Amino acid sequence: MKGNYRWVVVALLFFATTINYLDRQVIGLLKPTLEKELNWSETDYSFIVMCFTASYAIGLLAFGKVIDKIGSKMGYAISIVIWSIAAMAHALAKTTFGFGAARAALGAGEAGNFPAAIKTVAEWFPKRERALATGIFNSGANIGAMVAPIMVPWILGAYGWEEAFLITGAIGFIWLALWWVFYEIPAKHKSVTPEELAHIQNEEEENTQVAPIAWSKLFGYRQTWVFIVGKFFTDPIWWFFLFWLPSYFSTTFALDLKKPSLHLAILFTCTSIGSIGGGYISGWLMKKGWPVYKARKYSMFFFALCAVPIIGARWATDIWQAVFLISIAASAHQAWSANIFTTVSDMFPKHAVSSVVGIGGLAGSLGGVIFPYIIGVILDSYKADQALSAGYNVIFVACGCAYLFAWLLIHFISPKMEAVKS
Repeated sequence: MKGNYRWVVVALLFFATTINYLDRQVIGLLKPTLEKELNWSETDYSFIVMCFTASYAIGLLAFGKVIDKIGSKMGYAISIVIWSIAAMAHALAKTTFGFGAARAALGAGEAGNFPAAIKTVAEWFPKRERALATGIFNSGANIGAMVAPIMVPWILGAYGWEEAFLITGAIGFIWLALWWVFYEIPAKHKSVTPEELAHIQNEEEENTQVAPIAWSKLFGYRQTWVFIVGKFFTDPIWWFFLFWLPSYFSTTFALDLKKPSLHLAILFTCTSIGSIGGGYISGWLMKKGWPVYKARKYSMFFFALCAVPIIGARWATDIWQAVFLISIAASAHQAWSANIFTTVSDMFPKHAVSSVVGIGGLAGSLGGVIFPYIIGVILDSYKADQALSAGYNVIFVACGCAYLFAWLLIHFISPKMEAVKS
């Protein structure tokens, strides 16, 4: 019997990512309450989002290197301790600066999630299963964003906004206990059968280099720039979905964010289909005999096309039309994400995966710093003209075009996305 403990590991990664996105989504749902209590402008809120994304960018770079050195078990543990404490610390903030500081600490801690998770997948899965495994754990981002619109308004109504941060932040410590008990690398894990270990290790790394690769050298590879470009132009779109969609539905369609939101819950549930389906499609193409690079690239092109219809949200006449169009684009993002993450383990040896994920994540977060600033300026400008919905329409055009633009650049940089040679 081959054994399937590797899917238990994916379940642990899935729940960590769910908690990760639950904690970061809380502030978007509390935005209407907090902006009234603290008199925030759209630019003030953009500043708070930028504090998170800037810190997240720096944290990704640091965690990527650290996790490659100390391993995914300890690296993940350190990450979730930092971000859970930071999430709870929001309850103590009373000023815009205080929220900015708490968001910066949250970003630094949450930065460890994806470098650790992608490294774990590379250690536990052969290449043909990695995109599916990545898609499954990455769907936790959607579940976290789905649970938040139901959970946070309920806590807000029953207890207050401070308790919303405290309760959601504390959940991370429950996961930490499970991680410490149930996780170890495959070669040392008692629950892994010899058959499963052979299955995991049946694809030898084409690159036999085992010495750490310096950051300066990583930047010299075209393969690194594939990931940098793929993240820089598309990550900011997901930040927009997370941090501004609740406010968009509230201002455009009068959605009451003090009550559990079925609309947002359905939207982010749909994105789980995109995340898992995106990983499955490229793996299915490989089973049909397609080369790895071709399966990834054609899949990503299809997902980029699926994001384009969000431009039509500007003509939506009711909230469900907008939910439908945005759900397609958000699902496309998660399908894209499952594949762009997996390209790293396709092209780089395992001991460099977290470092490259950290570099690409830094690029995505830098885009996530720039885009919120632009969003704040656009929305404040249109709000002054009492045409806030028109401001969102401008942003939707950018969301619809970003993935195709990123795909074209990726194709230009590395048409066949070859594996790095030592």
